Amino acid sequence: MADGTTQVSGPHHGGQSGHEVSESDSASSATHRFISLLAGESTGRADLQAREDRSFASDLNLDQIIGKIAGVREEHAFIASLLYQQLDDVDTVRYRHEVFRDLEDRSFFEQLQQFADVMRQVRSHLGQIHKMPYQYQREGWFLDAASMYCEAVQSLAEALSSAPLGSRGLRAFRAFLATYVASADFDSLVADTRGRKDELAQIRYCTRIRGLRVDVSRYDDQADYSAEVLNTFDRFKQGDAKDYRVNYRGWPGMNHVAGQILQLVARLFPEEFAALDEYCRQHAEFFDESIRQFERELSFYLAYLDYIGPLSAAGLDFCYPDVTPSSKAIFAVDTFDLALARKLVSEGKPIVRNDFHLEGPERIFVVSGPNQGGKTTFARMFGQLHHLASTGCPVPGSAARLFLFDRLFVHFERKEDLTNMRGKLEDDLVRIRAILQAATSNSIVIMNEIFTSTTLRDARFLGEKVMEKIIQLDVLCVYVTFVDELASLGDSVVSMVSTVVPDNPVERTYKVVRGPADGLAFALSIAEKHNVTYERLRKRIIV
Repeated sequence: MADGTTQVSGPHHGGQSGHEVSESDSASSATHRFISLLAGESTGRADLQAREDRSFASDLNLDQIIGKIAGVREEHAFIASLLYQQLDDVDTVRYRHEVFRDLEDRSFFEQLQQFADVMRQVRSHLGQIHKMPYQYQREGWFLDAASMYCEAVQSLAEALSSAPLGSRGLRAFRAFLATYVASADFDSLVADTRGRKDELAQIRYCTRIRGLRVDVSRYDDQADYSAEVLNTFDRFKQGDAKDYRVNYRGWPGMNHVAGQILQLVARLFPEEFAALDEYCRQHAEFFDESIRQFERELSFYLAYLDYIGPLSAAGLDFCYPDVTPSSKAIFAVDTFDLALARKLVSEGKPIVRNDFHLEGPERIFVVSGPNQGGKTTFARMFGQLHHLASTGCPVPGSAARLFLFDRLFVHFERKEDLTNMRGKLEDDLVRIRAILQAATSNSIVIMNEIFTSTTLRDARFLGEKVMEKIIQLDVLCVYVTFVDELASLGDSVVSMVSTVVPDNPVERTYKVVRGPADGLAFALSIAEKHNVTYERLRKRIIV
């Protein structure tokens, strides 16, 4: 059943990816064009934007997952938007799988992480420049940003040249970057940057402070008094002392005195600073747009791998699901609720994993069993898996084949809303009607404990009507309910039950397995545990 699925041994733990992509999948060797790290040439950005859907995020706890993945990164809005977008073609999903597989190499992952960190520093430098009041302070900061940029790009090109890449996206970028670093423009940028840095590093000057007067002059072999002071007090040294100096790497502040000193230094060394002026004019747009795009799109992959890294380290499996837009024979092995797992791992608690599968005419899971037994978690897990699979990300589990849906609908219990003047039952009916009207045969519907505000008889009647419509639509569905009879409405319905510890039926296992819905059996096990079955009560009364 695991055919067509590749397991992730841990996106941060290295190893060969075991996948091949032909050279023709990469960018043309003649043009070395870089399209995107997120999709091939055939997928447009507008199509991706149109598929963004957040309507079900809070019910499935996807808002928690995506919020933590995006975190406080500079690109958090971009990452979150991508994680809410559902792809509608298999090739783009596989395109992203290829990139994730390449990033399984720990060393390569760290090299790309370092590149992304430096690029953030470069953008931070450039973003601060407009706040600086002094010309040469701005130009010096600009020069430092360009220097970091050049070193990072050259290091990345070297890393990519020796990396055994399999993904179309990274191979295309490698081809582009090799051409870019060999270009005359980049050579000029590197040479000019190094030249200006070297020239400025050779500048030596002296300042003499007398009261409120500050004199600036060229250095002319004056004595280095700092060396003399250190030499004088060296005899009193009694071992290494703690260094109490504080290094500030935040805002590059410069007060008016330092600013005026810098202006005077520029007057003393006009050629060097004229060359710096010309450098800043010539290379004002040094940051290549394709590299900026690559680094931005790379943040999507790095952020997701950072999130699942601790879970992989804790022994939980992630895999690349085989996604299909046609077959509804789906399955997942050793899967789990990602939001819950993140919380439990941080607390050092064990994670319960579950399996599911549908085959032949089967389309609907009816999940029943004791309260607090993992039914709602199962429903959330099912939705999370399919949504994350539709974004091209690895999903929880050792193997999976999942459906590439058009829309995902959820109906979870809501508190009464006094503003709409509807009762709870009416609100349930209005909401489920809207879902059934909008759903197609390619949709997924997840319902959790609806019609709980009415009698068992009415809940069964309404549940059967809803199920009839779902069966007619041929949608994939998870229906969590206390109405056991709904689990036996036809061949398309699969009964799953949350289980308890056999010797202690009040203790939940949180495992959800295929089995007949039998609430009476669970009630009987509770009665036996507490010696209140009919036979035992009768025996007590007669005695």
